[in-house]
Amino acid sequence: MKLATLRTADRRTEAVRVDDDGNCTGLGFADVGELLAEEGWLDTAATAAPASGTARPVHEADLAPVVPRPGKVICVGLNYRNHILEMGRELPDHPTLFAKYADALIGPRDPVELAEESEQTDWEAELALVVGRTVRRADDARARRAIAGFTVLNDVTMRDWQYRTKQWLQGKTFDSTTPVGPYLVTPDELPGGTAPALTMTCSVDDEPMQKADTSDLVFGPVELVRYISTVVTLRPGDIIATGTPGGVGHARKPPRYLTDGSRLVTEISGIGRLDNTARRAAS
Repeated sequence: MKLATLRTADRRTEAVRVDDDGNCTGLGFADVGELLAEEGWLDTAATAAPASGTARPVHEADLAPVVPRPGKVICVGLNYRNHILEMGRELPDHPTLFAKYADALIGPRDPVELAEESEQTDWEAELALVVGRTVRRADDARARRAIAGFTVLNDVTMRDWQYRTKQWLQGKTFDSTTPVGPYLVTPDELPGGTAPALTMTCSVDDEPMQKADTSDLVFGPVELVRYISTVVTLRPGDIIATGTPGGVGHARKPPRYLTDGSRLVTEISGIGRLDNTARRAAS
């Protein structure tokens, strides 16, 4: 099942199911995060019937971030095995964690805001999981059940701010920089389920930059839910971005960054595509 959050004409949002014919069925919730907080959300979403004469093609919709206001956005660094080994590093014993805030999130077709304070805006294609039930100190079984589904995220990063200190937060959460969506896809729809084996790609101005198989993660989705829930309670709608592979602009020689008008396309097979244009913020 595919779920999305649409912006409506009256400046509100609406959670919808995206059916096989590409049409949207309204679910009666303001967004996917609100839906996930409902007991029995999966049955509610699966059994909703489209109202007569209200079919809306998703390709015509104004898509918001799939979860517009998550309580937590937790990100993982250094988590693709081949990328770590090609850099001559040892595989980590524990996940490297940092955070974003909801103000950083944008929709799958919204412009990425290039902050006037940064000259090094970089891309990081990522598989993200969305939490579907409250969980703390989860074992593997509970962690698996807590994964509502997966979405696409690009952890757009201001490198010159990220590396000002040893803590990365300030480079990772500039407002209106992080596209997420277009859909939440439930694990039953994906090869590998809660350990999906999917092809992820990222291009800038139609030039391929990143390509990876999500099965190459050092710490997979279930392990990340288990580990993170040891530290903090995970709640419905929380997002965990699982890390990026090689091919980021900062590591290129010479380095390459997004500029005004750059087209950033991030895609994961079986989930969907983000198609965002970078725009310099007004002074």
